Amino acid sequence: MCLAIPMKLTRLRDDGSGVGDIDGALHDVDLSLIENPAINDYLIVHAGFAIERLDREEADKRLELFEALAAQS
Repeated sequence: MCLAIPMKLTRLRDDGSGVGDIDGALHDVDLSLIENPAINDYLIVHAGFAIERLDREEADKRLELFEALAAQS
């Protein structure tokens, strides 16, 4: 099973990619599937591709869910 996790977009590159941040860990993100990405957007990233834009509230809810699941294991 694969999980897609929310990341905050911290940098845009000229080549259509960007940098996503989750808890200080930076990841390269392909932004080609997202319309008009912007710095500080919260994105669902799967296999290196941003596949959905979230508002801050929804991103926080999903991150809390991941933290709760991690605490159970």
